Amino acid sequence: MKKVLNLFDFSQKVNYKTEILAGLTVALALIPEAVAFAMIAKLSPLTGLYAAFMMGLITAILGGRPGMISGATGAVAVVIVGLSVSHGPEYIFATVVLAGILQILAGVFRLGKLIRLVPQSVIFGFVNGLAVIIFTSQLNQFKAPNAAGELEWMTGTPMFIFLGLVLITMLIIWGLPKLTKVFPASLAAILTVFAVVMFFGIDTKNVGDMASISGGFPPFHIPEIPVSFETLQIIFPYALIMAGVGLIESLLTLNIVDEITESRGRGNKECVAQGTANIFSGFFSGMGGCAMLGQSLINVSSGARARLSGITAAVMLLVFIMFGADLIEKVPMAALTGVMIMVAVGTFEWASLKTINKMPKSDVIVMVLVTAVTIVLHNLALAVLIGVIISALVFAWDNAKRIRARKHIDENGVKYYEIYGPLFFGSISAFNSKFDVQNDPEEVVIDFSESRVVDMSGIEALNKLTERYQKYGKKLHLKHLSKDCRQLLDNAEQIIEVNILEDPTYKVATDRL
Repeated sequence: MKKVLNLFDFSQKVNYKTEILAGLTVALALIPEAVAFAMIAKLSPLTGLYAAFMMGLITAILGGRPGMISGATGAVAVVIVGLSVSHGPEYIFATVVLAGILQILAGVFRLGKLIRLVPQSVIFGFVNGLAVIIFTSQLNQFKAPNAAGELEWMTGTPMFIFLGLVLITMLIIWGLPKLTKVFPASLAAILTVFAVVMFFGIDTKNVGDMASISGGFPPFHIPEIPVSFETLQIIFPYALIMAGVGLIESLLTLNIVDEITESRGRGNKECVAQGTANIFSGFFSGMGGCAMLGQSLINVSSGARARLSGITAAVMLLVFIMFGADLIEKVPMAALTGVMIMVAVGTFEWASLKTINKMPKSDVIVMVLVTAVTIVLHNLALAVLIGVIISALVFAWDNAKRIRARKHIDENGVKYYEIYGPLFFGSISAFNSKFDVQNDPEEVVIDFSESRVVDMSGIEALNKLTERYQKYGKKLHLKHLSKDCRQLLDNAEQIIEVNILEDPTYKVATDRL
């Protein structure tokens, strides 16, 4: 089909057929996910479906990354399940609205750029952990309720039928792109397995076995909760965590899709879009959510690159809920399970395993730890936070060992210390060990032309060092310090040689500036 200008991105050309077919594929895959996550949060299935519609539609129109899919997610479900059990859905809706406001504020204050602080090792760990979660979550589909209503592994013919349909789905997804890319492989697999089941009358699990998806347009609803400070105390901690989890997962997904599509999204715009979507979701009976890496990969791998695919997915999801529930509830779960397993396989960073021997040990440890925390706790935000903290500590430790001092005495008996490496809280001990205050000559020069004073701990170390030299009645000169360093040193006028043409202009990290 001829490419035409996208209605929403005039700088980008898009293939309408590809976008619509990709969106249809995503819509089908969204249904079991949204229902499952709503159940995790102890909410009705429609609460998850309405959230998937609102989140998907708003972020597709306003988001900072065309082609990325948002909806109800497990990360958000895990956060709000405690509140759902203790206070009910009305408090959930209010929490979702408040979380949306916090996310908009994060975008307005341009906090989206903080995602740049996440190292590649953490991203590898996050992606690998999420891939394992996606895969293991599909294992429940191989179980069926027994007479007591408890899930247990299928056996015999039902298991062989289900497993066979899953394998057929995976085979089509793997093999069809090798023959043609005209039609999305995931959608082709779903339709093929659906046709086989219907034509041969095969008895197997379908979407309707999970829950009914029949409903109307999401009803506008103002949360019925007491407007009081006590209510705010209840919902604010959940809203704050939900906002943080949602933004971390969304911005990491944005970065990953950026790498796949070799383009660049806008993090702060995505923050505002996620917040706006959550506000709408809360007022339209949804549980809220964030970007979904698995669904986004389905969309992108189907060839979608613009906003139309996300809009199509959201609109088709609503059409299924309002008009097509009877048909969609007959879609075999085996087909959707096969799609998600292939998503898990495609999500996993297999290249990270090949480069383990080439990566620094600290990066390997961080990657494995983030993966483990993600799998065990199902808390993506906590896993990323732990990874960032450990990476920062490792970075500080490595830089603390890099500070050096080259020493020499000139013909006039003046001793010079030429400092190399950053002076900050981690390197203070090594810095102080370089000086022999008691045995140094009467005049000493410390040259910082190859160094940098990073924080207030470095400034305080310089203050204490000058006091030690003054205690022995020795004259100390500090060269090549930035202007703010000179201002922050208590006795700057007495000890600093000003080199206006050579001094650096960086700023020291301090709240006193």
